[in-house]
Amino acid sequence: MIQPISPASDQQGSDASSLAASIARLEAENQALRVRMGYLHEQLERNHDIMGRHQAFDLEIVGAATFPELIGTIFRTLPVVSELDGVTLSLVDEGDDILVVMEKLGVDFSDFPQMLFVQHPEELGFMPAGEGAPQLPLLGPFDATVHGARFPASATAGKLVLRSVALVPLLRNKRLIGSLNLASSDSARFTPALGTDFVKHMASIIAICLENVISNEMLKYIGLTDALTGVYNRRYIDRRMLEEIARARRQQYCIACMYIDIDHFKKVNDTHGHQGGDEVLREVAARIRQELRRSDALGRFGGEEFVVLLIDADLDSATFVAERIRASIAGTPFDLPGAGQAGAVQASVSVSIGVASLPSQSEQLAIEVVAQQLVAHADQALYQAKANGRNLVVSASAS
Repeated sequence: MIQPISPASDQQGSDASSLAASIARLEAENQALRVRMGYLHEQLERNHDIMGRHQAFDLEIVGAATFPELIGTIFRTLPVVSELDGVTLSLVDEGDDILVVMEKLGVDFSDFPQMLFVQHPEELGFMPAGEGAPQLPLLGPFDATVHGARFPASATAGKLVLRSVALVPLLRNKRLIGSLNLASSDSARFTPALGTDFVKHMASIIAICLENVISNEMLKYIGLTDALTGVYNRRYIDRRMLEEIARARRQQYCIACMYIDIDHFKKVNDTHGHQGGDEVLREVAARIRQELRRSDALGRFGGEEFVVLLIDADLDSATFVAERIRASIAGTPFDLPGAGQAGAVQASVSVSIGVASLPSQSEQLAIEVVAQQLVAHADQALYQAKANGRNLVVSASAS
């Protein structure tokens, strides 16, 4: 005979099933919570690591003493610490002042294709947020027609396709001095909805470092430049000569030196006054510079004397350039300020030039001795040009 199941037994079974389901649900929730906690812990460690790397990056760029050291650190380190596929800098450089000074101080921008220059702030493409408000970062998908100039092929990581960008204004005292340009192959890396506090902070540190380093380099350049003519002074030429002799030894090429003196300069001052003499000095420097390459160095040694250092040039080629300089100065009269009714006068000016070369056989001597001998040989050749009637080029090997 079958016994009926009592209501009490049925209830106990139902309670057990409910309890088991609750336990299973709690275990699932607990597992999900553990996974979530693990993910948050990983994110916390990752963020801590990223913050540490960026703090180290900040300290590194703050400690950079020169312009190439600063931008080299930015372009080398920032893509790594921020996991980016492209980092470039655009600087506002009206009149090419920064570019020219840095090149004169020896910066080779072919080493830094990520360094870009624009003439006007408007070329950076930022729009003011409002009256008196600073420009805001621009984040969004990469558009080659809009952003291609900011990320030349030589400045990005390999051949990756860029998919998102962040263009962050570099501001100093509310003045737009440039743009920090960041790019990623991840389309979700930079979106308009992304918070910008972090990149703005990074850009502010970079802007401060850029302004400080550029100011220091400008002061350095002023200290190495002749105020009247704008060419280098003797201090710079002396230092550069030692560097170039050492480089010529390593790379096995020749360098040459010109010693240039304006003929009868005292007569120019006596006839046209010191204002006229100053104008002659400026114009002579300008005409010399027109005949030189960017790699060559021109300096005023004092008074009416100039020295030119020609890189990778033998005696024959240096003598040829010296003859061009001589002809350029003697061939066209100088317009000088005058006191007469015409308001200006013309003066004929000539120069005498001594040329000496530095062959590779001088390696057994100390660099300082070689530099002194190179200038001395050029000076002796100049003396010979003066003795032979002036407005001449005389060459003599420094060996």
